[in-house]
Amino acid sequence: MSMLTPPGMGGKYRVTGTAYPRMRRPRRRRRIVLALLGSILALGLLGYGTLQLIGVFRGDEKKTTAGHAEDCLTGKPGKPAASAVPAVVLPKPGRITVNVYNATPRSGLAKAVGDELRKRGFRVGKVGNAPATFDKKVAGTGILLGSPRTDKAMYSVLGAQLAGVTQQTDTREGTDVDLILGTAFKELSKKEDADRVLAALAHPAPAPSRKC
Repeated sequence: MSMLTPPGMGGKYRVTGTAYPRMRRPRRRRRIVLALLGSILALGLLGYGTLQLIGVFRGDEKKTTAGHAEDCLTGKPGKPAASAVPAVVLPKPGRITVNVYNATPRSGLAKAVGDELRKRGFRVGKVGNAPATFDKKVAGTGILLGSPRTDKAMYSVLGAQLAGVTQQTDTREGTDVDLILGTAFKELSKKEDADRVLAALAHPAPAPSRKC
């Protein structure tokens, strides 16, 4: 065995000339170290991203909660807590001229109703029996008959005085309205009930508010 042969090799490896056997470290340890470093870096990035997301969501939640509370209390600056409904301007009874006609077999009915409407502030025009077109032919409470150009709010004010009245139009030019009493008519609504209906029409209820 040559003196250049490393001990323990039993002469298996013989050194000749200038070639020497290379003793390399195993690469397994290096791969394990690199894998550990990569895992640590990935966990660090994941944790940082998670913290950023939590911060964003917490900030949005605080902002949303604070804004919602302010909206519920003041109705601003966001959406109002309840949608405001503008008031409806209804004509005063004194600006409405109503002609009262009786289409029922009951005598004196048109005069009695006309007198009561006059007490409630309406301008009462003609009073008498209904024309042949309607006489004894109105089965319901009554008919409000006016021009196609008549303000619809006038019908609402008159309709509040008796329930179940219907509306029709004809070819008249004026703004007066006929109240033709039908066979189902008994009496006008009580004035306080009519006033409540008019108040509800003039001030519609707002839309339901959001839950706070």
